[in-house]
Parts: sequence; structure tokens; C-alpha cells
Amino acid sequence: MKRNLLTIIAIVSIFILNHGSTTLAATPISDSNLRNTLTNVKDTDQVIIVKAKPNSTTASVQGFEKINGQWMASFQPIPAVIGKNGIGKTKEGDGKTPVGAFQIGNTFGWAKSPTNMKMPYKQTNKFHYWVDDVTSNDYNKWMYYTGNPSTRWKSFERLLHPLYKYSFVIRYNDQPIVKGKGSAIFFHVWKGPTSYTAGCVAVSEKHTVNILRWLDENKKPIIVIGEHSKINSYLNNY
Repeated sequence: MKRNLLTIIAIVSIFILNHGSTTLAATPISDSNLRNTLTNVKDTDQVIIVKAKPNSTTASVQGFEKINGQWMASFQPIPAVIGKNGIGKTKEGDGKTPVGAFQIGNTFGWAKSPTNMKMPYKQTNKFHYWVDDVTSNDYNKWMYYTGNPSTRWKSFERLLHPLYKYSFVIRYNDQPIVKGKGSAIFFHVWKGPTSYTAGCVAVSEKHTVNILRWLDENKKPIIVIGEHSKINSYLNNY
């Protein structure tokens, strides 16, 4: 019996190490300025904050949620990678991650939906594309196309991509879409802790899945990206 119990414990431990915890524990927000700013934010009860330095390719990601009328930290800062040219005002192909406060759009991935999702999830296939052709009327749009994409667009992203196993859309440059301002900004699985992105935000697969499970469509989640000193102003202007 003792041997069997030790075997069960070992199996559970391996599962946790490989898959990570699915529970995120809420704790009080230690930063009083941030807490006060979140209290005044309208139209959202869930916020992901991505803090980075302008010329850095790494960042931290933390989630906050209003619970019973009070803002709480849903998980502690986790490591992330961002664009190869850091954060800032962006244009198409510049390798920067945009700064500001943005709505969170569709969650998607080529893998099956994680369990216990509270957001709509779209499983992608080889016919799903995101268009970054600045000459096209489809620019910065998710498109489903069964033909040869190279004859329709000069540039595009295949959403059936290894790093898009689990992802969500960061709704940058879509209200309205401005051609050349930047496109295809996602939150997705990283290649590794030292591998920058083309302008997206990326974390480990374990953290990506946990965040997807945490997001709640009814709470109208947003993501805020910027330097530490500017986060509050982006929230105030949301």
C-alpha cells in the first residue's frame, strides 16, 4: 500500500511539473497607486499588465481582477518576451511591441481548447491567415481562405504556426484599422526566455494556458503594455 501511495504521489508531482497549476490565487495589490488607478478604470474587470523597458526584449506580465468590487492581483509577475526592438510607437515590420491599453480579442490555437475556458476559443487550421499586406483591404484582419494565399496577398501570417499553439489577439490598430500602423499583435507561447518576438508578447506554454483559463469574456479583459512609469496613464486614458 505504501509503495502504491508513493507511486501515485510521484505521478501527480510529474503532472504538476509538466502542466502547471490551473488555479490562480488572488492577493491584495501592494502598489497603492496602481490599486487606486484600477479602481477608477471603467468597462473592464480584468487587466493584464505587461511592463517593459523601451529597448529591452524581455518584460513581466501580471494579471489583476475585480472580485466582489475590489481589485486584486490574480497572479504574480511572470517572465515574458516582446518585440526584438522593444516597445514603442509602431509601424508595420519594425519589430516593436505597441504601447497602450487594448481590448483582448479572440483566443485561438492549433491545439484543442484548454479545459475550463471562459472565453470563446477558435481552433485554427491551414486555411486561417492574418494579413499584414499594407496594400490589401484585408490588412490586419483574420481571414479564412482555401486558395493560394500568395496570389491574394503580398504578405500574411499563417495562424497554423508552432508558436500559436495557444494564443489570443491583442486588439491593436483595429478601431479603425490604419494601414502600415502595425498588424498581427498576439499573446502567444514563447520559443524560449531569450527569444524575442516580431512584436507580440509571449510567455511559456504553461503560463499561456493558465492565463487563457483565467480570462473571462464577461469581465471584458484588456491588456496594458508599457514602461512602469506610464502604465497608470494608459489605464486612465482607456
